[in-house]
Amino acid sequence: MKIPKQLKELMEDGLVDEVVQQLMSGKEATIFIVLCGTEIRCAKVYKDASKRSFKKAVQYREGRHVRNSRRGRAMAKGSKFGKQEQEEIWQNAEADALFLLAQAGVRVPKPYGCFDGVMLMELVTDAQHGVAPRLNDITMTPEQARSDHATVMAQIVKMLCAGIVHGDLSEFNVLQDETGPVIIDLPQAVNAAGNNNARAMLDRDVKNMTNYYGRFAPELLKTKYAKEIWAHFEAGSLAPDTKLTGRFKESKKKADVKGVLGEVEFAAKENQERLRRLREREQQEKEEHHDHRRKKRNGKSHRRRNRR
Repeated sequence: MKIPKQLKELMEDGLVDEVVQQLMSGKEATIFIVLCGTEIRCAKVYKDASKRSFKKAVQYREGRHVRNSRRGRAMAKGSKFGKQEQEEIWQNAEADALFLLAQAGVRVPKPYGCFDGVMLMELVTDAQHGVAPRLNDITMTPEQARSDHATVMAQIVKMLCAGIVHGDLSEFNVLQDETGPVIIDLPQAVNAAGNNNARAMLDRDVKNMTNYYGRFAPELLKTKYAKEIWAHFEAGSLAPDTKLTGRFKESKKKADVKGVLGEVEFAAKENQERLRRLREREQQEKEEHHDHRRKKRNGKSHRRRNRR
């Protein structure tokens, strides 16, 4: 087994005592089982950006704030330093999301931190203390499917209340431990309020999970949890304990296109008027400035003539 350089450095620093085995390799990282003192943990070693196959990363980065203006400018320019900073933010995003969601009561692996491109977290296990399987690798009864689907919908609600949409949720990103589903793989998590793609991603997350559980309980395929959840979110009525029904009544009221266009036209005219007043004020300030400088020059000339 080849041990990555990042893990060797953590072993030198005493954060990891032993690399037990490689668990799997995915599109964005390679997972290892490691020993930290007496605890068995999971080490997620992120792949270099050039080796990742994750697509449309820009959509997921939208809404992630950069506090340091120098870093922000470098990232916008795409310089070498900017790319390094972008990579660090990408890697730390999962740790930030896990800490936030764990505190919000969402069933995620317990995080221990991200260290130089390696995320250390809890190893999720099954009832026999083996590595917990992904949902894609198991089958279940209709009763369990209905129960676990309700659990996952409740977890999605808690995530959204914490301001996060998973963005890549499916049966491949959920583990099944002895008590139920555990959500994993969150480096692509998006800011629900700051990302224009959040609603579409939530809809896809819910659809993916419903289609999976719908294999075992087909009646779930008729539910409309995504629309119900987002309607509560937009109305400000979504809470971690919101009771969902899976039903959503579409509004039959026709859109007031004429009214909307009228408001847009009014806003455009108002903006034009604001810009006109701004230009007039700027022009007036320029003229006053030039007039002041002219008077100042004339005053100096007058004083020189008087001295003569």
